[in-house]
Amino acid sequence: MKKILFVVLFAAMAMMGHGQQVSARAKALRIMDYARPEYKVKDVKIIADTMIVYSLSDYVVYPFGKWNNLEDYITNTGLKWYRGVGYERFMNGMEVSVNSIKRIDDSYIDIYRSISTGLVEMLSAKITDPEVVFKNGLHVGMTMQDVYLTYFTKFLKSYVLDVNVLKIISGGGEVAQIYTFRGNKLRHLQVRSDYKFY
Repeated sequence: MKKILFVVLFAAMAMMGHGQQVSARAKALRIMDYARPEYKVKDVKIIADTMIVYSLSDYVVYPFGKWNNLEDYITNTGLKWYRGVGYERFMNGMEVSVNSIKRIDDSYIDIYRSISTGLVEMLSAKITDPEVVFKNGLHVGMTMQDVYLTYFTKFLKSYVLDVNVLKIISGGGEVAQIYTFRGNKLRHLQVRSDYKFY
Protein backbone atom coordinates (compact mmCIF):
# COMPACT_ATOMS: atom_id res chain seq x y z
CA MET A 1 0.00 0.00 0.00
CA LYS A 2 2.84 2.36 0.88
CA LYS A 3 4.51 1.60 -2.45
CA ILE A 4 1.32 2.39 -4.40
CA LEU A 5 0.83 5.63 -2.50
CA PHE A 6 4.46 6.59 -3.14
CA VAL A 7 4.15 5.82 -6.89
CA VAL A 8 0.92 7.85 -7.17
CA LEU A 9 2.46 10.78 -5.28
CA PHE A 10 5.64 10.65 -7.38
CA ALA A 11 3.61 10.54 -10.63
CA ALA A 12 1.48 13.50 -9.50
CA MET A 13 4.58 15.55 -8.67
CA ALA A 14 6.17 14.67 -12.02
CA MET A 15 3.03 15.75 -13.89
CA MET A 16 2.84 19.03 -11.96
CA GLY A 17 6.45 19.79 -12.84
CA HIS A 18 5.83 18.89 -16.48
CA GLY A 19 2.61 20.94 -16.57
CA GLN A 20 4.45 24.05 -15.41
CA GLN A 21 6.82 23.90 -18.38
CA VAL A 22 5.16 26.20 -20.91
CA SER A 23 6.57 26.58 -24.41
CA ALA A 24 7.68 29.99 -25.68
CA ARG A 25 4.93 29.93 -28.34
CA ALA A 26 2.24 29.12 -25.76
CA LYS A 27 3.48 32.00 -23.58
CA ALA A 28 3.45 34.35 -26.56
CA LEU A 29 -0.11 33.40 -27.51
CA ARG A 30 -1.26 33.84 -23.91
CA ILE A 31 0.39 37.27 -23.68
CA MET A 32 -1.16 38.30 -27.00
CA ASP A 33 -4.61 37.74 -25.48
CA TYR A 34 -3.93 40.76 -23.24
CA ALA A 35 -2.68 43.15 -25.96
CA ARG A 36 -4.25 46.61 -25.81
CA PRO A 37 -6.45 47.19 -28.90
CA GLU A 38 -4.94 50.61 -29.72
CA TYR A 39 -1.61 48.94 -30.57
CA LYS A 40 -3.19 46.53 -33.08
CA VAL A 41 -0.89 43.66 -32.08
CA LYS A 42 -0.85 40.96 -34.76
CA ASP A 43 1.74 38.56 -33.32
CA VAL A 44 4.02 38.00 -30.35
CA LYS A 45 7.14 35.83 -30.34
CA ILE A 46 9.54 34.93 -27.56
CA ILE A 47 13.03 33.95 -28.67
CA ALA A 48 15.58 33.30 -25.90
CA ASP A 49 15.65 36.51 -23.80
CA THR A 50 13.76 38.65 -26.35
CA MET A 51 10.04 39.25 -26.81
CA ILE A 52 9.02 40.53 -30.25
CA VAL A 53 5.64 42.24 -30.66
CA TYR A 54 4.37 42.99 -34.17
CA SER A 55 2.06 46.00 -34.21
CA LEU A 56 0.12 47.75 -36.99
CA SER A 57 -0.30 50.94 -34.96
CA ASP A 58 1.03 54.30 -36.22
CA TYR A 59 2.55 54.72 -32.79
CA VAL A 60 5.39 52.31 -33.63
CA VAL A 61 6.47 54.45 -36.59
CA TYR A 62 5.94 57.74 -34.70
CA PRO A 63 6.97 57.05 -31.07
CA PHE A 64 7.50 60.77 -30.42
CA GLY A 65 4.28 61.74 -32.17
CA LYS A 66 3.60 63.18 -35.62
CA TRP A 67 5.36 66.49 -36.30
CA ASN A 68 5.56 68.69 -39.38
CA ASN A 69 8.98 70.00 -38.40
CA LEU A 70 11.73 69.43 -35.89
CA GLU A 71 11.29 72.81 -34.18
CA ASP A 72 7.75 71.93 -33.11
CA TYR A 73 8.98 68.73 -31.46
CA ILE A 74 11.87 70.50 -29.69
CA THR A 75 9.53 73.22 -28.40
CA ASN A 76 7.02 70.63 -27.22
CA THR A 77 9.60 68.71 -25.15
CA GLY A 78 10.79 71.78 -23.27
CA LEU A 79 14.26 70.17 -23.13
CA LYS A 80 17.60 71.55 -24.22
CA TRP A 81 18.80 69.74 -27.32
CA TYR A 82 22.11 70.05 -29.17
CA ARG A 83 21.63 70.04 -32.93
CA GLY A 84 23.60 68.76 -35.86
CA VAL A 85 22.96 68.22 -39.57
CA GLY A 86 24.43 65.56 -41.82
CA TYR A 87 23.56 63.52 -44.90
CA GLU A 88 22.67 59.88 -45.42
CA ARG A 89 22.58 57.96 -48.68
CA PHE A 90 19.40 56.06 -49.41
CA MET A 91 18.94 52.97 -51.55
CA ASN A 92 18.29 54.87 -54.75
CA GLY A 93 21.53 56.89 -54.32
CA MET A 94 19.84 60.10 -53.19
CA GLU A 95 21.53 61.94 -50.31
CA VAL A 96 19.09 63.20 -47.74
CA SER A 97 19.60 65.84 -45.07
CA VAL A 98 19.38 64.25 -41.65
CA ASN A 99 18.91 66.26 -38.47
CA SER A 100 20.44 64.96 -35.26
CA ILE A 101 19.39 66.21 -31.88
CA LYS A 102 21.29 65.16 -28.77
CA ARG A 103 21.07 65.47 -25.03
CA ILE A 104 24.05 65.97 -22.74
CA ASP A 105 24.13 62.23 -21.87
CA ASP A 106 24.51 61.38 -25.60
CA SER A 107 20.89 60.36 -26.06
CA TYR A 108 20.12 61.17 -29.68
CA ILE A 109 17.41 61.18 -32.31
CA ASP A 110 18.21 61.18 -36.05
CA ILE A 111 15.33 62.30 -38.26
CA TYR A 112 14.51 63.67 -41.69
CA ARG A 113 11.47 65.34 -43.18
CA SER A 114 9.81 63.10 -45.74
CA ILE A 115 8.67 64.61 -49.03
CA SER A 116 6.04 61.86 -49.35
CA THR A 117 4.38 62.20 -45.91
CA GLY A 118 5.35 65.80 -45.08
CA LEU A 119 6.17 64.61 -41.57
CA VAL A 120 9.33 64.26 -39.54
CA GLU A 121 10.37 60.60 -39.90
CA MET A 122 12.58 58.71 -37.47
CA LEU A 123 15.78 57.14 -38.74
CA SER A 124 17.28 56.07 -35.43
CA ALA A 125 17.40 56.96 -31.77
CA LYS A 126 19.06 55.83 -28.58
CA ILE A 127 17.64 57.21 -25.36
CA THR A 128 19.23 56.86 -21.92
CA ASP A 129 17.92 60.18 -20.54
CA PRO A 130 14.78 59.64 -18.40
CA GLU A 131 13.54 63.14 -19.32
CA VAL A 132 13.02 62.11 -22.96
CA VAL A 133 9.53 60.61 -23.10
CA PHE A 134 7.74 58.70 -25.85
CA LYS A 135 4.25 59.83 -26.84
CA ASN A 136 2.68 57.02 -24.79
CA GLY A 137 4.60 58.02 -21.65
CA LEU A 138 7.38 55.44 -21.78
CA HIS A 139 10.80 56.59 -20.57
CA VAL A 140 14.04 55.19 -19.20
CA GLY A 141 13.86 54.23 -15.53
CA MET A 142 10.35 52.76 -15.64
CA THR A 143 9.73 49.34 -14.13
CA MET A 144 9.32 46.35 -16.41
CA GLN A 145 5.73 46.01 -15.19
CA ASP A 146 4.87 49.60 -16.17
CA VAL A 147 6.38 49.13 -19.64
CA TYR A 148 4.41 45.93 -20.26
CA LEU A 149 1.20 47.45 -18.91
CA THR A 150 1.53 50.16 -21.56
CA TYR A 151 1.11 47.53 -24.29
CA PHE A 152 -0.88 44.88 -22.43
CA THR A 153 -3.79 44.95 -19.97
CA LYS A 154 -2.15 42.39 -17.69
CA PHE A 155 1.45 41.79 -16.58
CA LEU A 156 2.26 38.07 -16.65
CA LYS A 157 5.45 38.25 -14.61
CA SER A 158 6.24 34.54 -14.71
CA TYR A 159 6.04 34.60 -18.53
CA VAL A 160 8.55 37.45 -18.95
CA LEU A 161 10.90 36.54 -16.11
CA ASP A 162 13.74 35.69 -18.53
CA VAL A 163 12.99 38.48 -21.02
CA ASN A 164 15.59 41.28 -21.05
CA VAL A 165 14.68 42.84 -24.40
CA LEU A 166 11.25 43.88 -25.69
CA LYS A 167 11.02 44.73 -29.41
CA ILE A 168 7.96 46.44 -30.84
CA ILE A 169 8.09 46.11 -34.64
CA SER A 170 5.87 47.86 -37.19
CA GLY A 171 3.71 45.78 -39.51
CA GLY A 172 6.00 46.29 -42.50
CA GLY A 173 9.10 45.73 -40.40
CA GLU A 174 10.51 49.14 -41.30
CA VAL A 175 10.66 50.47 -37.72
CA ALA A 176 11.61 48.71 -34.48
CA GLN A 177 11.50 50.06 -30.95
CA ILE A 178 13.86 48.19 -28.64
CA TYR A 179 13.47 48.31 -24.87
CA THR A 180 16.40 46.91 -22.86
CA PHE A 181 15.90 45.98 -19.22
CA ARG A 182 18.49 45.44 -16.54
CA GLY A 183 16.91 43.82 -13.55
CA ASN A 184 13.45 45.30 -13.17
CA LYS A 185 14.25 48.69 -14.77
CA LEU A 186 14.18 49.98 -18.32
CA ARG A 187 17.80 51.00 -19.00
CA HIS A 188 17.57 52.34 -22.53
CA LEU A 189 15.29 52.78 -25.50
CA GLN A 190 16.38 52.41 -29.07
CA VAL A 191 14.64 53.03 -32.38
CA ARG A 192 15.91 51.54 -35.64
CA SER A 193 14.40 52.07 -39.04
CA ASP A 194 14.94 50.64 -42.46
CA TYR A 195 13.44 53.30 -44.70
CA LYS A 196 14.37 52.74 -48.33
CA PHE A 197 12.85 55.79 -49.97
CA TYR A 198 12.80 59.50 -49.31
